[in-house]
Amino acid sequence: MNIENKVVFVTGSNRGIGRSLVEAVLAKGANKVYASSRNASSRIGFNDERVVYLNLDITELNQIKKASEMAQDTQILINNAGILNQGNILEGDFENIHSNMNVNFFSTINMMREFVPILERNKSSAIINIVSIAAYSNFPFIAGYSASKAALYSATQAARIELKKKGIQVFAVNPGAIDTDMNKGYEGEMTSSKDVALAILNELALDVPDIIPDKVGKAMFEVWKADPAGLEAMASKMYHKE
Repeated sequence: MNIENKVVFVTGSNRGIGRSLVEAVLAKGANKVYASSRNASSRIGFNDERVVYLNLDITELNQIKKASEMAQDTQILINNAGILNQGNILEGDFENIHSNMNVNFFSTINMMREFVPILERNKSSAIINIVSIAAYSNFPFIAGYSASKAALYSATQAARIELKKKGIQVFAVNPGAIDTDMNKGYEGEMTSSKDVALAILNELALDVPDIIPDKVGKAMFEVWKADPAGLEAMASKMYHKE
């Protein structure tokens, strides 16, 4: 999947991985980039005439439809918008769990559904979903987030199978600990969002379907691959501070 001369749509482009992805695809020669964010007040300029700014709250289906109408030339959809609420599964605030599922899972599915007809018309197209290493094992202190990302990973796999015959590639990106506002307060090793964005594009160029763009994420994945229960044990030690 080559970015050069492509039209790219990035949700949640105002900070973190989303902002870095916009900068990275511009550097890779994208023809146009739709940079969406929930509201204009959070928007940060990219000082590039190829960028088209859109207001988009992905939890609002009417806004998704309006955005798709304005971006009919999209070839690559990057579903980056997401939220992370703290809390365990049995005692955590249920509204936080619901919000995680609504934004990270249901609303992202709505984005895919709305843009698939556009991507099917615009050849050499792709969907890239920013998921999480938490898709492989739940981290109880962010249990709702982990569950929503596991659901999104499953939906991404489903879309990959469904769209195989339509010429639309589907990629999952499963980062570990990334140095963004979402992970503020985390004291472990983190990778910069700029390095993550570059790693994502490098893996896309190799058509790697499941991308793990950072050192911590790769280490966790290796633990899971060797023994799925091993990553769960790691999550347990983190949760119980053992």
